[in-house]
Amino acid sequence: MIQEIPTAGIILAAGESTRFGRSKQLLRLNDRCLIEWVLAAALNSKLSRIVLVLGYAHQKILYTLGEKLQHSKVSVEINLQFKKGQSHSLRAGLSKVKDDFPAVMFLLGDQPMLNTATINILLERFWTDDKDICVPIYRGKRKTPAIFSRRFYTQLMDIKGDTGARQLIDDNPDRVLAVEMDNPICFFDIDTQQDFESLKKQLEKSK
Repeated sequence: MIQEIPTAGIILAAGESTRFGRSKQLLRLNDRCLIEWVLAAALNSKLSRIVLVLGYAHQKILYTLGEKLQHSKVSVEINLQFKKGQSHSLRAGLSKVKDDFPAVMFLLGDQPMLNTATINILLERFWTDDKDICVPIYRGKRKTPAIFSRRFYTQLMDIKGDTGARQLIDDNPDRVLAVEMDNPICFFDIDTQQDFESLKKQLEKSK
């Protein structure tokens, strides 16, 4: 039996979607908005707690999600510094869980096809390895979400700008567990209207 390490999930969804032109989090994909897809996958996974970090259009998002945010595993953190880059959301989320959880997973709010199974595979591989960072890869390219142990919390809290934790991963290759995945759609992130239309077409074909 796998010895689970209590791990918190931090969903980064505070950005103002400048490349898209409007709030991506509220885009309707089938019967749900994008952020609902990510939240549902996280809630059904082995993550012990979920911190949803919002910023831009947060009042509309809170209203849309409604009772879904009443789940006992969920808490919401509002990052009013979202214009200063993703690092502010990363730190806002981590500050809420770093004292209580020995590991965290950072998820992106614009990856609606990330599913519970993928989250759990990454968690289980991380829990059974001695590395402090875990990332999925597809055909040699690193994807998200990423998991970090407490060993890197101080460095994560020191990150500035809009680079997220990429540089921290690059700087510590010997501490990284790379998990090869075989389903690229799980990591499809939506940055532009073209990305969104492409994903909708893929979903239509799969029906």
